[in-house]
Amino acid sequence: MAFQACNNSGSNNSSTEIENTDVVPSGTYTGTADKVDPDEKEVYVKTNDGKMLELYFTDQTTLTQNGQTATFDALKEGQNLEVTVEKKGKRLEPIAVKIME
Repeated sequence: MAFQACNNSGSNNSSTEIENTDVVPSGTYTGTADKVDPDEKEVYVKTNDGKMLELYFTDQTTLTQNGQTATFDALKEGQNLEVTVEKKGKRLEPIAVKIME
């Protein structure tokens, strides 16, 4: 019984991890917001070349829409995005995210 709680420790009922995400070189990519998780300040971006990027926003990440600074809650699934990322080991850090109209 004690192990049952441990088995669920990595899961959160309000978010669903997407497996098989890709780590790409630092650079700018375009794609679509596949999943947005406001609780984790996380967005999954499906790039135009079929990669799935997992991005956790930091205090340094800039988000813009129509040339204006936007808040994370402006992100919606299905939006076209341009993301600039920096590869940090086995993860990607979003530097800038632009919501394309």
